[in-house]
Amino acid sequence: MFVTRLFGRTLCTAAKTEASTSAAAASATVKTARNPLEEFFEVDRSGDEEKPIVYGRGWKASELRLKSWDDLQKLWYVLLKEKNMLMTQRQMLEAENLRFPNPERIPKVRKSMCRIKHVLTERAIAEPDPRRSAEMKRMINAL
Repeated sequence: MFVTRLFGRTLCTAAKTEASTSAAAASATVKTARNPLEEFFEVDRSGDEEKPIVYGRGWKASELRLKSWDDLQKLWYVLLKEKNMLMTQRQMLEAENLRFPNPERIPKVRKSMCRIKHVLTERAIAEPDPRRSAEMKRMINAL
């Protein structure tokens, strides 16, 4: 009888552990499955409203000149996504008559995007092959 109680408890504990593990795994997959529209909104801050969040500065043209064409293109789309997120957040908050936090972020993103275009245009002008230069200019204007 003692052995039955011991094995019964062990089996029940193992079954509960497996159930809780599978439930945790299922909840983890639910948490990672996000709505793609959530990328247009900044993640809400938790509790620490007294501490202001410090955001970085914009990119300098001298820093961008050191980057490759592919890196600049990737950075362009990261900044575009950031700009869309900020503009969406600002529009939603203004519709609810709330203050937009850190409005200085939008000009930083815009200036960085303008500087990327400037650096790419410099490279297109410096290109010795006129056909390649014209193609580069078309690609830059499409950004």
